[in-house]
Amino acid sequence: MPNPDAPQYYRADFDLQIREFIDQHRDMLAACLDGLTEEEARVRLVPSQTTLLGLVKHAAFVERVWFSEAPTGRSRADLGIPETPDDSFELSAEDTIDSVISDFSQACDNSRRAVLDADGDVTWEGNRRGSLSLRWIQLHVLREHAQHCGHADILREQVLARR
Repeated sequence: MPNPDAPQYYRADFDLQIREFIDQHRDMLAACLDGLTEEEARVRLVPSQTTLLGLVKHAAFVERVWFSEAPTGRSRADLGIPETPDDSFELSAEDTIDSVISDFSQACDNSRRAVLDADGDVTWEGNRRGSLSLRWIQLHVLREHAQHCGHADILREQVLARR
């Protein structure tokens, strides 16, 4: 797991720092499923559709919206992702811990490739909001993943307490 709190990142440029912070949160989201049964990963403990497995599935959606849709302008249908964020939490019978983690990992790998040679000043036109800098997009993704890591921490604690 990357550690953006390590001394080599203290004075690194923003592009490296933000990538490391996003990677750290990607790893934490994936880890929320470690050691759980399929049933535990799917259990609904809140009135919304939010489950641990659904959070990771949603995170793959987030990656594709911001690092596939935004730079290319391809539609969500063309990308094979749900039309709305709420729909991205929905689990199918085929969704398993392994399949969702694999999909999330692939989405993250694609995202890393999308920003590999770009700096924060690059502008992507393909999001519904219009023209956005990569810097704004990366900060938004970090904010989104951090929020969901908090949700995952609480849900995981509840799941483990039920054992």
